[in-house]
Amino acid sequence: TGLPNRTLLADRISQAMAKVAEQGGCFSLMFIDLDGFKPVNDAFGHHLGDRLLREVALRLREQLRSQDTLARIGGDEFVLLVRLSEPDDAPQVAARQVSLLSKGFRVDEHDLQISASVGIALYPGNGQTAEELLMNADAAMYHAKGAGKNGYSFFDVSMNTNARKQLQLLQDLRQAVEQNQFRLHYQPKFDATSGQPVGAEALLRWEHPQQGLLLPEHFIELAEKTGLIIPIGEWVLNEACRQMRMWFDQGYSHWRIAVNLSALQFCYSGLVDSVVASLEQHGLPANSLTLEITETTAMSDADASMTVLQKLSQMGVDLSIDDFGTGYSSLMYLKRLPANELKIDRGFVRDLEHDSDDAAIVSAIVALGQALGLRIVAEGVETDTQQSFLTTLGCDALQGFLLGQPLPAEQFMLDIHRAELSR
Repeated sequence: TGLPNRTLLADRISQAMAKVAEQGGCFSLMFIDLDGFKPVNDAFGHHLGDRLLREVALRLREQLRSQDTLARIGGDEFVLLVRLSEPDDAPQVAARQVSLLSKGFRVDEHDLQISASVGIALYPGNGQTAEELLMNADAAMYHAKGAGKNGYSFFDVSMNTNARKQLQLLQDLRQAVEQNQFRLHYQPKFDATSGQPVGAEALLRWEHPQQGLLLPEHFIELAEKTGLIIPIGEWVLNEACRQMRMWFDQGYSHWRIAVNLSALQFCYSGLVDSVVASLEQHGLPANSLTLEITETTAMSDADASMTVLQKLSQMGVDLSIDDFGTGYSSLMYLKRLPANELKIDRGFVRDLEHDSDDAAIVSAIVALGQALGLRIVAEGVETDTQQSFLTTLGCDALQGFLLGQPLPAEQFMLDIHRAELSR
């Protein structure tokens, strides 16, 4: 879209605050979230979705003055910073943006209909810092969505509890990065036929000083939104390589350690250098590391993805397409991706026994993977029936609670030794 990103936006907000301090007046921060963008993306693919986002950006820019800023801070999230003579001017601006976006778009011969939910935070009044203003505008946007979408909502103190909680969590998350409060738990992967362990997936946990052990669903979205996922992801990569080196030295040199990459990490220009640095620091061969990216992430900018994946693949790093079957990769792209592994999403595995459609989908994924010469891993294996079905189909490796749950490294190894002894 060629728009400023979150970092540049924060800088512009600080400048606008300084201006208000010097000259008086006020400004509004409008958090714009597109309603109905995901179905368009899912139906027509990322390429058309990206074209639509560019059209949205052009339309939002139409009415802007030079002192206003439009930024894109997430997939389909935009923020508008508008200088106002008085707070009462804000509704008119917001209503105009809502109306602009509710008119249909024509992209690649398709007539598309979306709308927007807009949350408004005012300065002075709704926050002391750029972060707080953004958080409050975000809270107001959710309020607008809840009220029926295609409209706008002003931040007010009743929304404050949620915004405050988010702000507190963000401060805690920053501290967690500085004070290294993260831990990795490891879930074993087993060879489907022999039952031998073939490695582990590293899963992130946050040892929160007050709330105890937090799973990623409690904080990963916030980490993505604020860019903290980059330092967190680098820590995960480095720590997983350190642990794998220890196992390597203990005689498990045939194992692979799998690390998940988020969409933002995958787009981060320093990713390849980070991977190289972690492998070199711990003297780990590249093929001991598997990077898992979701199908949706790999497809989101397929050409750019291809470049990054090829670099990693040429180094010898193992690449896995995670949650396979839930995205929309075209088979043409899948054939071109330099992946080594397909990971069947737990959603399909869960209902295998009771849902003939899921069983058919899993069979098709395994057949497709085998035709493309990929290793097939099934996750979320929780019953003996699932295990034998997946093994018979020809899956190469399995992971799930039936076989082993995620544990800290020491306990993980105790379980592995116990399993080795009992065989």
